Amino acid sequence: MLTHADLKKLLNAGAGPRIDIVSPAVATPERIARGLASLANAKGGVLIVDLEAGQSRRAASPDPVELRDRAMQALLMTEPPLIVPLPYFLPAEPDASPQALIVEVPDGLPHVYSLDGRYVTRNGARIVALPGRALRELILARSDDAREWEAKSPPGSSKEDLDWARAESYAAGAHSLNEPTVEDVLLRRGCIVMAGRRVRPTYAGLLLFGRQPQRWVRGAEVMAVRFNGASMDDVFTRQTIGGALPDQIRRAELFLSENLSRRARVGNWRRSEEPPYPPGVLREAVVNAIAHRDYRLIGNQIHLLIFSDRVEVRSPGKLPGHVTLKNLLRERYSRNEAIVQVLADMGFIERLGYGIDRMVRAMKESGHELPKFEETDGGFSVTLLARSAPRERAGEAAGVLPQTAQQQRAERMLDYLRAHGRITNREYQELCPDISAESLRRDFVELVEAGVILRVGDKKGTYYILK
Repeated sequence: MLTHADLKKLLNAGAGPRIDIVSPAVATPERIARGLASLANAKGGVLIVDLEAGQSRRAASPDPVELRDRAMQALLMTEPPLIVPLPYFLPAEPDASPQALIVEVPDGLPHVYSLDGRYVTRNGARIVALPGRALRELILARSDDAREWEAKSPPGSSKEDLDWARAESYAAGAHSLNEPTVEDVLLRRGCIVMAGRRVRPTYAGLLLFGRQPQRWVRGAEVMAVRFNGASMDDVFTRQTIGGALPDQIRRAELFLSENLSRRARVGNWRRSEEPPYPPGVLREAVVNAIAHRDYRLIGNQIHLLIFSDRVEVRSPGKLPGHVTLKNLLRERYSRNEAIVQVLADMGFIERLGYGIDRMVRAMKESGHELPKFEETDGGFSVTLLARSAPRERAGEAAGVLPQTAQQQRAERMLDYLRAHGRITNREYQELCPDISAESLRRDFVELVEAGVILRVGDKKGTYYILK
């Protein structure tokens, strides 16, 4: 329930993506219903009938009781009817006359709402028609058959589309199921169905054990990209990771380990690396995306984006069921129950669904900024910020001797190598323009002898890479 201060702030801010302000003169049941439907089909918000707006136009303001009745009618005019907190009046000050009628629309409502067969949403402060594609995706995201989809068998699929060696390996480890055959294990887990006496794979079975999962679910892949800097540019490393879901998890982990920049420090000519993220946090983000994305949104991939200062994991499909950004850490809901259960059997995740909690706790305990969770028009994203570079004085306070000028140059070289992969003598001179060529040559020699870098090539073609 809003307070007097909240109301003042909202009126001062004006109409927007989550605020619909209506004057009493036009506050018909139809207009209120359109505003409520637009908020419900977006991210929720507040509809305000500003009673003072009618007075400024010298028009007779509707009786408050009548106005509230109009709002109640509006809630019943949408299809399906809106179930929201009851409309209420809010005065400008305690014990004063009502200033506004308030109708709050919660985020994460379970349906898509229409008015006279038309679907509307918010575009800034405006009420607009939902485009066809956006409407289809919203219906998919909010429909009740999300869990039923993975249990269906796609037309044309057969028993031969499953990798039975992979299934047998899984069944051998699923001792707790106490099923006599591999088929019985897969049937119990919802990976196959029986059509008479014939075995048919489900979508879940094909994604987990299929020979060619992307043949049946287009876009069931991870697009992994590493950029050199903190923003998208034309220089990047990209890999499309397909195959069965367990393989995708392993290959995504490998991509992360090969492409993550680690802050290196050189002390006494020994190179040590500081991981930019707590152990397991990035794996948890990837596993959650693969386990919980909406696979019905075909043609769209999970995006694993590595930047110099952060990692972003973007997943198709909004948060499932009743889960919202506000209750993300408290509520549990599995869109893909069969997939989640099998991945849990394989040891990738915990069936209890506390992966998000572990990510937040690990980032907090290690001194990182907390993960940023965001729900977009196309899905859900997690952003994890890398560990900030420690200040040199902080090292002194901890009892570490301050670095020499030579060691500081070596760290600058290592940063350059992580960003570009190689460095030449000329590039090192550009990094340290005030240092003599002989000193820089000696840096290369000592770092090679210490096993920190490798020399490649000869004479003018010489360059150096990290060992």
